[in-house]
Amino acid sequence: MRADRLWQIPYFCCVKTLLAALSLMASEPAEQADTLYHIEQVEVTASLKHRDDLRRQPVSSTELGMYRLMREGVESIKDISAVAPNFYQPSYGSKMTSSIYVRGFGSRIDQPVVGVNVDDVPLMNKNAYDFDFYDIRKIDLLRGPQGTLYGRNTSGGVMNISTLSPLMWQGARLSMEYSSATSYAARAAYYGSAGERFGYSVAASYSHSDGFFTNRYDGEKCDWGDNGGVRVRLQWLPVTGWSIDNTLSVGFTDEGGYAYRLYDDATGAYSPIDYNDPCGYRRMNICEGVVVKHRGERVNLSSVTSYQYLDDRMTLDQDFTPRSFFTLVQSQREHVFTQDIVLRNADEKSRWQWLSGVFLFGKWLDMSSPVTFKRDGIEDLILANANAGIHTQFPDYSISIAGDDFLIASDFRIPVYGAALYHESNVSLGRWTLTAGIRFDCEYTAMRYDSHSDIRYMFDMTMTDFKTLHTRFAGRETQSFFEVLPKLSARYSMRCGDLYATVTRGYKAGGFNTQIFSDILQVRMMNDMMGDLGVYLPGVGDASYDSATATRYKPETSWNFELGAHLRLGEHWRVDAAAFLIECRNQQVTVLPDGNNTGRMMSNAGRARSMGAELSAEYRVGDLSLTADYGYTCARFTEYDDGLNSYDGNILPYAPGNTLAVGATYVWNLGCRMLDRIVVGAQLRGVGRIYWNEENTLWQPFYSLLSAYVELNKGGFSLSVWGRNLTDADYDTFYFKSVSRSFFSKGRPASFGVKLSVNI
Repeated sequence: MRADRLWQIPYFCCVKTLLAALSLMASEPAEQADTLYHIEQVEVTASLKHRDDLRRQPVSSTELGMYRLMREGVESIKDISAVAPNFYQPSYGSKMTSSIYVRGFGSRIDQPVVGVNVDDVPLMNKNAYDFDFYDIRKIDLLRGPQGTLYGRNTSGGVMNISTLSPLMWQGARLSMEYSSATSYAARAAYYGSAGERFGYSVAASYSHSDGFFTNRYDGEKCDWGDNGGVRVRLQWLPVTGWSIDNTLSVGFTDEGGYAYRLYDDATGAYSPIDYNDPCGYRRMNICEGVVVKHRGERVNLSSVTSYQYLDDRMTLDQDFTPRSFFTLVQSQREHVFTQDIVLRNADEKSRWQWLSGVFLFGKWLDMSSPVTFKRDGIEDLILANANAGIHTQFPDYSISIAGDDFLIASDFRIPVYGAALYHESNVSLGRWTLTAGIRFDCEYTAMRYDSHSDIRYMFDMTMTDFKTLHTRFAGRETQSFFEVLPKLSARYSMRCGDLYATVTRGYKAGGFNTQIFSDILQVRMMNDMMGDLGVYLPGVGDASYDSATATRYKPETSWNFELGAHLRLGEHWRVDAAAFLIECRNQQVTVLPDGNNTGRMMSNAGRARSMGAELSAEYRVGDLSLTADYGYTCARFTEYDDGLNSYDGNILPYAPGNTLAVGATYVWNLGCRMLDRIVVGAQLRGVGRIYWNEENTLWQPFYSLLSAYVELNKGGFSLSVWGRNLTDADYDTFYFKSVSRSFFSKGRPASFGVKLSVNI
């Protein structure tokens, strides 16, 4: 079958595969650990909210161990795309735009569909999701709504990331890497202990890239980047039954952007990257988390307390052309406090396993997003529209604006407060395990806004000199939400594995559109100008988004129905399969208001439905390991009319219909004087089709990326050579419109690198 036809695989075929796998019965082989060579101790820690192995839970999940992460070059969440079925995080041009899509749903701006926890600390802003991985011990990705235990913005799932523990391994770890586009990275860490009850570690990383794409306007690379991070971890076991784990992490990013090419809708031709104003993204983020656990005779207590700080600045040439239209500088400073307290029964052999918790958080965001209109933007986006209306009444007269630019300033203060109570019980009845859970989640948010501008204008029919017009739009908006998130599941255990069925509810929080305020102020500016002149012209200053009401959007809610299995087939096979149906209401979609606009906004569609299936298989025999992961999703609008068009039945944009990952690894254990082992591996990842708009008139066909590596090991030393996108596939990762023009972002070309790692 042709690769670009994979999206046509029927849903029932995947279900048939699941049923066929269920008919095979075999005994369970011993678990083969996925850990790092030369680290002989394997850390075993209980998850804060999941007692058993994830493959014994009624959930579709993907587990990635330390060695697999290293050998496959997983250095950020983006690199997990397609490895986990129906999980996709493309590169949109910077570490700020960390959009994740799972099972057909996602979000380009604002609230994410996947929650991310690092060492049990939840990251509360998706702008911090895209960070460099180093010394990551394990990643667990749970797909489907996880709102009962994790709350808001987990309607697509939860990713739990664990880092290496100084209590389980001591020593030094060093690595250096050089690759295409004059890219290099260095990482160093030391893990030590003072006795058996206190461990400490310090890890640091730095990476640089000159970039792959050239801006024709100045001949410079536009996607260069510098990234650095430091993590300090202290673990203390003060007395029997108690543990304290404190982690402080600091990250810094300074990068250029964006590799956006103008696209001709009529001819389908791409123009070179060519824009005149600077673009870039800078971020400083700090996370301090303290996890305290107490194991009692009857009850175990866990407490997770965190403080998070994010300070970032995005600079954009918003028209992405050589002309001087308008630019945006968005600066954010956010402080976040979270507190999660979890109680669970201590007896792991009891038929009744229960967990209860309370979660509190507060976020305080200060944001500034001034838009600067330049001469071409003043002429084409403002005066052309105004004078077209004036010329219908006064053909010989026009409005003019003095100066080469003017500023529309927009400042916001957005606090968000939330509280939740949750409970989950599991009851074992022979081969059956029944689960019921519920969460009560409430949230309050407000927005203080102040958008203002001063321009000097003149109407040559009645004025002989320029006059200053001051326009201001300020006020306060509030919203509150209350959600009930239930969960029901049943699991049936067999000799060869488990079958399960789950019904869960998830939600994404509502909020406010801040990027639309420059458009609102433009409308008010034209109204003030016409009022100052004492005239009214139809079409000038008219818009449906001329008030703060348009800045609100409601929460998105969904029900997820899932059937699945976790199976062991013989000594060598491990198979996971799932089929799902998702019903979504008030789906949050990113829209661009009609006309020559400067911003985009979140809106609520009526309803959407997603159905699909997932299949993961792993085969291990001797030194050979084969993996295959496939996800199929058909996600469509069932009710969506934006006032101009009905999109009922159309495919949801930006999320792929298929994800595919096939990999092979072979290890030669030599044991000779020069080498201990040679490891070779290859992986093929495929994604598509991806529709780029609600009309479904533009799409990215299914494409595949081939990567391979060779690794040489001797003692604590490892040398690897790798290549990615070896066929130099040409594909798009992002599409958007600005000033009624279409733009695409290309994926990275073929790249090669070499990496040296040392464990002492």
